[in-house]
Amino acid sequence: MLDFSRLVVPEVISGRGVHRLVGRSAANLGARRVLVVTDHGVMAAGWTEAACASLEEAGLEVVVFAGVTPNPRVEEVSAGARAYREAGCNAIVVVGGGSPVDCAKGIGIVTANGGSIADYDGIDRVPRPIPPLVCVPTTAGAAADVSQFAIISDPARRSKFAVVSKAIVPDVSLLDPLPLTTQSHQLTATAGLDAFSHAVEALGSTAASPFTTLLALEAARLMAAHVPRALAAPGDLAERAATMEGCFYAGLAFSNASLGAIHAMAHALGGTFDMPHGEANATLLPLLVEYNFPAVPDRYRRLAATLGLDLPADDGAAAARLAGHLREVAAAFGLGAPLRSFGVAAGDLAALADCAAEDPCMATNPRCPTPGEIVRLYEQAL
Repeated sequence: MLDFSRLVVPEVISGRGVHRLVGRSAANLGARRVLVVTDHGVMAAGWTEAACASLEEAGLEVVVFAGVTPNPRVEEVSAGARAYREAGCNAIVVVGGGSPVDCAKGIGIVTANGGSIADYDGIDRVPRPIPPLVCVPTTAGAAADVSQFAIISDPARRSKFAVVSKAIVPDVSLLDPLPLTTQSHQLTATAGLDAFSHAVEALGSTAASPFTTLLALEAARLMAAHVPRALAAPGDLAERAATMEGCFYAGLAFSNASLGAIHAMAHALGGTFDMPHGEANATLLPLLVEYNFPAVPDRYRRLAATLGLDLPADDGAAAARLAGHLREVAAAFGLGAPLRSFGVAAGDLAALADCAAEDPCMATNPRCPTPGEIVRLYEQAL
């Protein structure tokens, strides 16, 4: 049996002002007519207009699709795919956070392969690569701009599903701290906690490698240190750049090592209650790290050391201490409210557990929780 590590990485250009390179980047990929996927908040902040200007300066035709909401939906992907086909586009540029990027990936999947995006739920089910995709991320959280994942909501099933495939890794990501300065306080916090949880889950994943471990540890350090500072000084480009760097490392870590029960359970909450993803992660993260600690104690001890935390020798006490520290991290982000604050009740937990158990992220959790254990973990989060 082969023993090897693998790292899938798109082309990444990082630095202040690099969002202006989007036209050149798309042209280099052979784009002629581009579907720009975005949302109304990003448009209001001026970043979509800036991207369109760069594309037009490069001699490309532009069609804007802004019908994306948080937790992008199956029908939004279908609408974007129709817009792409009707306009005769041959490339996609996305300007926005994780929701527009995931929607853009879905649009690419459907235009290249047909059918509905729901047909591609699962791992390695996308037979043909998506059209050229260039990303201008405007948040430091989801890291969808560098990952093999797309998370889509299906209102008909009241659930979220994950599409996981190398065929949907973007071609180029332009990591510029400038767009982050127009994020809201709440989005900075929830996106940052999402990136932090990506790092922690990738670290514990059964598919972790030496590459992903190093990336995850540095991502956790950067996000824990710099998100609170960015919240206090939203215009500080050095702090914003540090959060974008941490998000990037976390994205590469989880894209290549996958995630775990935190995200599986958070996806169920998002699909059922439209709960903000970062909020769900903040509440679940300490509970799941304490639950998983016996399976990967050495890795979590490395995480604690990276965060400047001394743990006792006893694993049970160490797990509780680390979980308590992670609650402090979430609190520093202004997050960690109980699930009941978002309308979740005890009667909802069995259905949520069934949904979480089927999520692909659960496959790489370091422990294999039973449906009953998942219910009890949700109960602790209420």
